[in-house]
Amino acid sequence: MYKIQTLNKISANGLAELPRDDYEIASEIPNPDAILLRSADMHSMDIPSSLKAVARAGAGVNNIPIQAMTERGIVVFNTPGANANAVKELTILALLMSSRPVAAAMQWTKTLVGKGDEIPELAEKGKAQFIGPELKGKTLGVIGLGAIGARVANAAIDLGMDVIGYDPFISIDAAWSLNRQVHRAESLDNLLSKADYITLHIPQTAETKGLINAERLRVMKTGVRIINLSRGGLVVNADIIEAAKSGKVACFISDFTDEDLLACEKVICIPHLGASTPEAEENCARMAARQLKAFLEQGTIVNSVNFPKCRIEAPIPKGGTRLCIANRNVPNMVGQIATVLADEGLNIEAMVNQNRADLAYNIIDVANTISETLLDKIRAISGVINVRPIKG
Repeated sequence: MYKIQTLNKISANGLAELPRDDYEIASEIPNPDAILLRSADMHSMDIPSSLKAVARAGAGVNNIPIQAMTERGIVVFNTPGANANAVKELTILALLMSSRPVAAAMQWTKTLVGKGDEIPELAEKGKAQFIGPELKGKTLGVIGLGAIGARVANAAIDLGMDVIGYDPFISIDAAWSLNRQVHRAESLDNLLSKADYITLHIPQTAETKGLINAERLRVMKTGVRIINLSRGGLVVNADIIEAAKSGKVACFISDFTDEDLLACEKVICIPHLGASTPEAEENCARMAARQLKAFLEQGTIVNSVNFPKCRIEAPIPKGGTRLCIANRNVPNMVGQIATVLADEGLNIEAMVNQNRADLAYNIIDVANTISETLLDKIRAISGVINVRPIKG
């Protein structure tokens, strides 16, 4: 039986993907095989030696110590695209809110309480202070054309906007899903200089942290409207506030609240609602649970942020063993592993080897059971990080 520790409340429908006959699931559980979480912070957590995998029910993994996990051969999964529709819908709402000051208008309308029969006339007179431009015919710059960004770009086309996209790492699947009317920006600055509205849909990494800063704001049009529902660190808040005060930025909407942002009149903060729909939470939980199940039972890796995609379509040989081996991506690793097996008279039935940067992952099927002594011989090979047998 596999043990799964949950660090957040996880959708019951998601957990149903893990059959209770084969899985024990609890928030407090000794020696877990895997951890399933949403936003819980693992950075100060003592990582149990039994841990084989971590699955984040969501796209961002800043709350997980990826490097520490990688060094121990622990596979970290996320769920890209599972909450894409929820974030897309909130982005469209944010675009409308950045253009039409409906939130401020609603607040002002509340001040008319007690005016009785005067309210209709007062409302009619007061509406002029809440005029805002239409989206139709304006240019939207979408930075990041993954599962969310591509959906936002397509929806904006349907709203009658001209759309420019920038993503030097766009996947084939995302490219196929894009409306043909979406224009490709030659560079980030090219997009920034043309857009009336800008929306960010990229992960926060060392390269993207502080992407929108004073230097890049200078490239933008005066009166630009910026949406950030991705990660707070993508934007230098102090620079945005200065730009808002000067009129360079007409409105900034962030899904990440901050004391200074809240104090700025031209900033609207949302309390991290991007994926806060029951549908998104269930989709993420289901996807995370399925990925853990495939990894623990078959050794399959899909949507890992630190290990390569890897799978064998055939089932584990009945009565045999599937070896899942993580190792440094150095020459002759496969040859050394194969030699150890051959010396024991074991024939390889199926094998796949994939690498990602300085890591590699192997799935090897043999028709026999494998002794602990043999596993120790593989573990002793220099560069091997860990070895996990799955019995057929």
